[in-house]
Amino acid sequence: MKLNSILKYGAFFGMALFLCVASGCKDVKKKEVVEETIVENKEPFFKLSLAQWSINKMIRQDSVDPYTFAEKAKNWGFSGLEYVSQLYYPELEAANFSEAAMAAFVEKCNAESKKYGMENVLIMIDGQGNLAVSDAAERKAAVENHYKWVDAAAAMGCHSIRVNLGGSDVPEEWVTNSVDGLTQLATYAKEKNINVIVENHGGLSSKGNMLAEVMAKVGMDNCGTLPDFGNFCIKRERTDEGWNCVESYDLYKGIKELMPYAIGVSAKSNNFDAEGNETRMDYTRILQIVKDEGYNGYIGVEYEGHELGEEEGIIATKKLLLSAAAKLE
Repeated sequence: MKLNSILKYGAFFGMALFLCVASGCKDVKKKEVVEETIVENKEPFFKLSLAQWSINKMIRQDSVDPYTFAEKAKNWGFSGLEYVSQLYYPELEAANFSEAAMAAFVEKCNAESKKYGMENVLIMIDGQGNLAVSDAAERKAAVENHYKWVDAAAAMGCHSIRVNLGGSDVPEEWVTNSVDGLTQLATYAKEKNINVIVENHGGLSSKGNMLAEVMAKVGMDNCGTLPDFGNFCIKRERTDEGWNCVESYDLYKGIKELMPYAIGVSAKSNNFDAEGNETRMDYTRILQIVKDEGYNGYIGVEYEGHELGEEEGIIATKKLLLSAAAKLE
């Protein structure tokens, strides 16, 4: 290389070094790293709870004690507990849901949640009668069957019980029956400072616009929804491989319709791709809808998949929630 070329390139690199030092280029690089770290580790706009249904196989098939729920949820990094009533039915039904049996259930759950510093969030109620059935006497009996669970939720410091709206398949009847059943139950629950919340859980309840209509007609502060990310199948048919959904509702539309009445939110998950995303739904898009509504309460992880074990699926869902939340505006 000629001397003048050496001098020219030497001067160029010298000037570049001078400008870098003068402008604090090392500091800029450090600042970029810090900003990236903040984005990755920023607090989500919600709190994390675990739906006990996520470990239903452990309990029902592997004989895991349901009262270890608080310990497991704590170890997996959750702060809230969403109980499932049916997972305690073997002992409660054997005692005919006596006051003593219900009191023992409450006492044991409270002891475990206190021991592990967990918050009791809600109880999901199943198998206590159809709140949207057309027969008024049967509907009233179903309402009254839920009273003991309202009392239990109050004694446990929960904010809600989650109920289902089974009953009529005729849209107009279903709406009328649902409004009546919920109004009766929410009136009782109001005295106990408990919310009655409805999940889109199959049938007409999975039509977001219809469930929103019911909420508007009930018009009570302690009656709301529990939008579930994945429960928008309206009609299923059994096949040789299992149940197949033959009619479904648009999940993004449904969540948007239910969020104005939301007192809780359920993050359903089934399967994940190689990047850790849920294969059937866009968590980032869903969480943006949830956030835009101003919701900042608990979001409950409810893993129902088969490809991963329950613990693996729970952790994968939690990780996806946090990573999706970090991408939001």
